[in-house]
Amino acid sequence: MSGRQLADTLHLWYLGTPETPVLVGELNLVMARRGVSLRYAPAWLEHGFALSEDLPLVDREHVPREKDTAAGAVDDARPDRWGERVIRMLDRPPRLSLLEYLFYAGDDRFGALGVSTAADRYQPREIGPLPRLADVDAVHEVVHRVLAGEPLDEARRRLIAPGVTMGGARPKALLQLDDHEWVLKFAEPDRPDEALIEHAALTLAGQAGITVADTRLIPLARGTALAIRRFDRAAARRLHALSANVALKAAGSELSYPALALLLRRRGAVDVHRAQMHDLFRRLVFNILVDNTDDHEKNHVLLVTPDQHYALAPAFDVLPMASSLGYQAMAVGERGAESSIENALTAAAQYWLTPKDALAEATRVARVVDRWREHFAARGLSVASIEELARHIDRPFLLEQRQALIGGGRS
Repeated sequence: MSGRQLADTLHLWYLGTPETPVLVGELNLVMARRGVSLRYAPAWLEHGFALSEDLPLVDREHVPREKDTAAGAVDDARPDRWGERVIRMLDRPPRLSLLEYLFYAGDDRFGALGVSTAADRYQPREIGPLPRLADVDAVHEVVHRVLAGEPLDEARRRLIAPGVTMGGARPKALLQLDDHEWVLKFAEPDRPDEALIEHAALTLAGQAGITVADTRLIPLARGTALAIRRFDRAAARRLHALSANVALKAAGSELSYPALALLLRRRGAVDVHRAQMHDLFRRLVFNILVDNTDDHEKNHVLLVTPDQHYALAPAFDVLPMASSLGYQAMAVGERGAESSIENALTAAAQYWLTPKDALAEATRVARVVDRWREHFAARGLSVASIEELARHIDRPFLLEQRQALIGGGRS
């Protein structure tokens, strides 16, 4: 699918060990649903595994359940909204179907799946070597040009990969740093401190007992970017990953925190799933208390282990939204998506927590969040930015919940 060629069929490959790609099956454009189907290859049916619970190892065409999606786990191989924008701007394919987006996302997409034009060899869309630290300002310039709709020459195009993460419109790129791959996130023009805010939020979440992705601030000629180390890569391996969106829909579950906890209980490894369910509960409480209401199901990821267990990936997209919505993006408890600790506690048992233990976990998180001003200031946030965030994080609705948990006094 190069140049002006169009194809209605592509091929899905598994790249757990990139040196030895394995054919998974055939991808076909489904006109009626504007989506993409999957049919497993015979060898994968015999020796492979179900990519998600709605893609069982049976010899039939797996069609997408919803319009404008790909079947099951294949949907997580597509680029996010920023990636789609890059493809429209730089590649300009003659047809903008989901099949095109899957192909043009390239070889550096999230997870361990790859898309090829050939069934007998892995032949993806290749972009070139990843940029390095010395290239960050050039990458930033490419991002500005994409945002402005300005043309780019071939050398600059190679600095940006469209398929790096799931579920966001925020400008980003890939970066090779210290022999690891990192996702480089750039601030939106109307929120220049975004990188500092997210770095502060993620490091604060780590202090609250939440497993978070490694982050680094990267100075730019104009501003600061946030680098997040990829957790879907381990040494020379790529890890199969499912967004909570795909995993919960595949399981026939509602899009909620308690349902995600139950999925971890059912599919997680026995020796770790209880601890991960507790980690997820702390993540929920933290998101509520810092006003992160963009905690939708694509911002939570499950890694699939070689023995087909699900493991909760580190938190990687935690950003106080400063919106004071009062409800989360996913359901929280008996009161739906209401952003209250009381609502979260109604589902304590779903996380394998007693009411007393759930309250203790929430209090632990609240004590850490109570120090958010000092923590954010120490990580470079200006007084003006902190005061703007405080209008939302310290508004009575959240402040009173926090103080009720810690007894009304500062820790």
